[in-house]
Formats: sequence, structure tokens, C-alpha cells
Amino acid sequence: MQLKKIIPLAAVAAMTCGAVAYAAGFTLSAPPKIAFLYFADKGDGGWTQAFDEARPKIEKALNMKLPFVENVPEVAGKITPAAESFINRGYNVIIGTAFGYSDTFKTLAEKYPKVAFLNASGTTNGANLESFYGRTYESQYLCGMIAGAMSKTGKLGFVAAHPIGPVNWTINAYELGAQQFNPKATVTVIFTGSWNDPVKERAAAQAMADQGIDVIGQHVDTPTPQIVAQERKIFGTGHHRDLREFAPKATLCSSAWTWDKHLIPTLKKIAAGNWEPSPYGAFPGIKDGGTDIACCGASVPKDVVAKVMAERDAIIKGKQIFTGPMKDTTGKERLAAGVKIDDGGLWKMDWYVPGVIAQK
Repeated sequence: MQLKKIIPLAAVAAMTCGAVAYAAGFTLSAPPKIAFLYFADKGDGGWTQAFDEARPKIEKALNMKLPFVENVPEVAGKITPAAESFINRGYNVIIGTAFGYSDTFKTLAEKYPKVAFLNASGTTNGANLESFYGRTYESQYLCGMIAGAMSKTGKLGFVAAHPIGPVNWTINAYELGAQQFNPKATVTVIFTGSWNDPVKERAAAQAMADQGIDVIGQHVDTPTPQIVAQERKIFGTGHHRDLREFAPKATLCSSAWTWDKHLIPTLKKIAAGNWEPSPYGAFPGIKDGGTDIACCGASVPKDVVAKVMAERDAIIKGKQIFTGPMKDTTGKERLAAGVKIDDGGLWKMDWYVPGVIAQK
């Protein structure tokens, strides 16, 4: 996931403060014709490929073909003609895949009020526009459980891009998951400063292996940390997709997008008419199809898998991972006993739970 595809802290106010409901539901004036705008190459191995792998499942469920265009950068001068090329051919549902599409999609939605727009990791919403993202902390918590169970040293690593809310919540969840099997487990984090930099990711993963870390998690776009883990004969957990295809011996599980599970019902609602996009955007978790765990590698014991799946069921039934009492690494109370974190607290998370060793 690119930095440009993250909802920034400025968006927290829009997500946590009151918003005016839209006056009436949105209804297409013709049968739905749906098209995708891909931020990157469909075979990028991560973020965009997850959408492209969901696309045929959506096609089957809706009984229609969904065309796409690849490598549409986050520039209005590129986004607008790509979208209008479809609109001028009668396509009336446009799905974007990047935070950087947000403002342009807002403008397009206002220009084309009879067209429905959806945008992954966007920040803008409207009467015919809804942005969406997933609760990755849920699936990363489950991968953290497996990491904690499989580590012999209790020393886990995590290669991450930037110390911002949607990354910090995955790191914290990973540590909390690991503590389910090893209360003394630690997670050492190295930030690369980039979502997609295999060179920096390799250097970070190798440094972790040199320190005796024996399971490496990640929140970056490439499978490099998993590849290094396999080279060094240790374990890893992936992100975006099931990364066992790149490192089958090392990758224990992955936090994976399941966009078809979210988009199929959403697109059916749009097709049915009277669609009411959320003024806050959609934020689905495992229950509603945003993210899930791709589990598990052959080396993971059955009893570990069973406990992880039990926790998965608990999350689906409403368990909130971030529930007090909870302190940060400085000892400051972040959640009082029994208090569950709200969505605003998730998006602006700038702290780490005890056990996380992060760069200052």
C-alpha cells in the first residue's frame, strides 16, 4: 500500500465528527456497467494484484465482465481521462484503487451525478461516491499469534513503511497477537520510508535475521521480507496477499485483502437502487470482507491453527483487539479498563504497546 493510499490524520475529523446524511438514496439510470482504475500494474504482487484477483470473483457473482486500465497514477490529468474514457462508453460504476484519486473522484462524482464511484483507501465521499478501506489490524493480530507460537527466541521483527496510524495499528496488533502464545515476545520494527523498495526491505530483513529474530512480519508492498526469511531459514508473515507463492517454506500466513467479499454486496446494492453511501466511507473488517488471514503454512501445528481460528471467530462476533486496560511503551494509559478504541483512535494511533521496539 502506497503512502498516498493512506487516510491521513486530517481525515480523522471527517470520520469521527458528525456528518450530514444524504437526502436520498442513489439510483443508476441504466443497468450497471462497472470498470476499474488500477493504480499500478495488475501483477505487482501486492496491493493492485489483490484487486485484480478479486475482479474475476466479482465478475462471476454479477455475471458481467469488468474491464480495467492499469498504471493510472495519482494525478488528476491522468485519472480524469481514464475515468471519462469509460463513462463516455456507458460505464456508470467506476472503482478506483488509490488514496491519491480522492479529490479527483470527488470532482468526477459532482460532474457525473448519474455515475457511482467507489475508491479504495480514499478520503472523499458523497451522494454517489464512497471510499473504503479494511481493518488490517484484525488479520495482523492473527498473524502475530502464529508468529508468537512459531518463534523459538521470542524475538519477532516487522518491516514497515511509515510510522502512521494504519501501520502502527498493524504493529501493535501483531505484538498483542504474539503475546497470546508468548507473553514475553517482542516486535522490533524497522521503517523503510517507502511502500515499495525491495532494496531497503532486504536490508531491514537481513539486519533482523542478524539480530537473532526468527519471524519477520511486514506492512510493505513487496514479498522481499518473506524471500529473505526463506533465504535465512527463518519464518515470516506476509501482507496484501498470500505470499506463500514467493516463500512457501518461510511464510506462515499472510494478512490478505478480500475485496470481492466487500465489493460484491456493495455493487449489488448499487444495482438494486436507492444506494446510500456512508458519509464516513466503508471500513470493513474480517466479518464484512475487507481483510482476512491466509492461513497457514504446512509447518504451523494444528493446535495453533485451531486457536487462531477461534480468535478469528471471536473477532467476527465482535471482539475488539484494542480494549483496555492498555498502556503504551512509556507507561501512559491509552485505554482505561473495559474501554474499546474507536475508529478515530485507530486512525490517529501514534503509540506502541509494551513489547514493541520501534525507531524513535
